[in-house]
Amino acid sequence: GMVWSYLGDVLSNTQLLRLDLGIFTLHLLLSSNWVVLPLQFQDHFAMPSAVHWKIYLPVMLLGFFTMVPFIIIAENRHHMKGVFSGAVAVLVLSEALLYLNNASFWALMLALWVFFTAFNLLEASLPSLVAKISPPDAKGTAMGAYSTSQFMGIFVGGVVGGWLHQHYGLSSVFLFGVVVSLIWLLAAATMQKPRYLTSYVLDIGIVDRDRADELTEELNSLPGVEEVVVIGHEGVAYLKVDHGMVDIEALDRYSQSSGEALAVG
Repeated sequence: GMVWSYLGDVLSNTQLLRLDLGIFTLHLLLSSNWVVLPLQFQDHFAMPSAVHWKIYLPVMLLGFFTMVPFIIIAENRHHMKGVFSGAVAVLVLSEALLYLNNASFWALMLALWVFFTAFNLLEASLPSLVAKISPPDAKGTAMGAYSTSQFMGIFVGGVVGGWLHQHYGLSSVFLFGVVVSLIWLLAAATMQKPRYLTSYVLDIGIVDRDRADELTEELNSLPGVEEVVVIGHEGVAYLKVDHGMVDIEALDRYSQSSGEALAVG
C-alpha cells in the first residue's frame, strides 16, 4: 500500500514523475477527446448517441490487436523505451489527425484507430514501467501517486475540453491534445532506459539496525542483486534482481519462512 514517508522519495524521482505525467496526459486526452467526439458524430454525421458504441467498439478492438505485437517486442526483446516513445509519437499523430480532418467520417475513424492503438499500448506499458523504476520498498507508494495522476488527468481533461469547446470550438480541443502529447513525447524521449529487474520480498525475521546493515551488504554482494532495502523492525528485505543472473537458492538461505523468496513482479 501507500506509505506516506516514501512519498517525498517518489515525488522527487524524475523517472517516476515522467510516468505520472504520462498517465495524467493519457487520461486527460481520453477525457477531453470524448467531450467533443460524441457531439461530432451526433451533429456532423447525424448519428444518435445510442449507436456510437458501434463506432467505438470496432476501433477499440482493432487498436488492441494492433498493439499486441508491440507489447511483445517491448517486453520480450527489451525494447521498452523505443516502443514506449514510439507509442507517444503515434498518440501525437492521432491528435494531429483529429485536428486536421475531423469533418470526414473515414478520416475520423482512421484517427480513432491510431489513437486506440497508442492508448492501449501506453495503458498497458505504464504500470509495468512504474514497477520497474520504483524503489523496491516504495512500489505501493509509487502506484498510489500514479493512480492519483490518472484521476487528475480525467478531471482536468473534462474541464479543459469543455471550456475549449465552448469558447473556441471543436478543433481547439484536438489542437490542445497535440500540444500536451508533444510535451509528453519530450518527457518520454528523455527518460532513462528501464532495467529489466524482478522484485523479491524476503522474510528475514526481526533484526536490529547493525544486523540489517550487515544483511544489506551481504545481499548486495550476491550476483544479480541490483537493489536491497532491509527493514529490520518489520523483518523484511525488499530486493530488485536480474532474473537471468541471480541465484535464487542463495537468496532463500536468508529467508526465515518456508525457505523461499517471494517474487512480486
